[in-house]
Amino acid sequence: MKDIALSLVTLVKGFISKGHQRSVKAKKNIIVSFFLKGISIAISLIFVPLTINYINPSRYGIWLTLSAIVGWFSFFDIGLSHGLKNKFAEAKAKGDDSLAQTYVSTAYGILAIVFCSIWIVFLVVNHFLNWSRILNIPESLQNDVSILAIIVFTYFCLQFVLKIISSVLIADQQPSKVSLIDVLGQLLSLAFIFVLIKTTQGSLVKLGIALCASPLVVLIGANFFLFSGPYKKYRPLISKIDFSYGKKLLNLGLVFFIIQVAAILQFETANIIIARNFGTVEVTSYNIAYKYFSMLQMVFAIFLLPFWAASTEAYLKKDIQWIKNSIKRYNQLNLVLFVAGLLMLLCSDTVYRLWLGKGKVHIDFLLSLWSFIFFSASIFGEKYVFFLNGISALRIQFLASLISPVLYAIIAIVLIKYYHLGAYSLFIACVIANFNKYLLAPLQYYQIIHKNKKGIWIKS
Repeated sequence: MKDIALSLVTLVKGFISKGHQRSVKAKKNIIVSFFLKGISIAISLIFVPLTINYINPSRYGIWLTLSAIVGWFSFFDIGLSHGLKNKFAEAKAKGDDSLAQTYVSTAYGILAIVFCSIWIVFLVVNHFLNWSRILNIPESLQNDVSILAIIVFTYFCLQFVLKIISSVLIADQQPSKVSLIDVLGQLLSLAFIFVLIKTTQGSLVKLGIALCASPLVVLIGANFFLFSGPYKKYRPLISKIDFSYGKKLLNLGLVFFIIQVAAILQFETANIIIARNFGTVEVTSYNIAYKYFSMLQMVFAIFLLPFWAASTEAYLKKDIQWIKNSIKRYNQLNLVLFVAGLLMLLCSDTVYRLWLGKGKVHIDFLLSLWSFIFFSASIFGEKYVFFLNGISALRIQFLASLISPVLYAIIAIVLIKYYHLGAYSLFIACVIANFNKYLLAPLQYYQIIHKNKKGIWIKS
């Protein structure tokens, strides 16, 4: 038995050490991330029944819907974090640590100013918002939801600034460290939830504090630890803030910004549409199906995350064969995940019952089916989008993002209002509107890498 274990260890070490240095670094991160993501998925699965039991399906739907609304404000990031990934990776590839630090410091400065301003405005506006009417909930919950909105919004503003460290880690091809930060935040949140269940009655406000404060504590700790240790030479300093470099971040970031807004309009409005047309209980059903099949995307993301920054480096160094080999391996992984998704679909009713408890939440089979189709199409296209993002070839994606939200809204409204379909209409609308991922992005990749085309194919 000991000999078998040693042989496996030797085999794994041999696999990791083979290939280009870029690939070796990616493999190490993938293995660590796989372990951490497994923990993350397990915590996510535990969270749902615990939270539903602590409040109830309807109030859980309120929490999800409010989080989605506040999530809209993420577009005030104006794509800066994505712009930072590319610019930091480029500066590091050229060995210019001072420029990399300037980009980091400037990004922190801009986002701190932007989100502090937005937070102050929200505090004023929130006083006048009628949340009971917005979310279609009883008037008795107005005060709790108003307080919850402030808690969630404060969390979103702070985490957008603090998460710049995640962009730096990804740009440095260290996504496993990002996964570790996320898992630690989840574990702390889980501990808080257990304490709440044992010591308090169901409360939206207390739930919001537990789920928002925990990740912030971990993010603050990560910023201090990393920027005083391994990333000390990139630590943000007021003296290194240079808004002239901010323009370079913003020029690229604004394109990412439009793309982000399109994604928010497509995905974050789903909970609102469902709440308005089917009630908040159906929001819970939709999100459970989404969370279940999103495990496919989570697994794929473990392998894909190093590819963004790695493709930036590979393309700058004209290592085209490495990019081709990577895409080939990702296609093979896509096939494996498609088969796994089919098995998940066939077992979905049983899994929901074991996961949530019998009769807790009803999830229609069509909701599961279209969730599976949506995630299958999405993960197929993601590798191409990551490559194009990494080399800043964003023009086609940008143009598609101007069309997709409108197409999404029209399809969703038609399916719900005229064909009287259920909440799965939102998944159908997403699949059709998300045509760039599975149609245009693969075509663009082929034109750039296999045909060596320039022009519209390579423009940012």
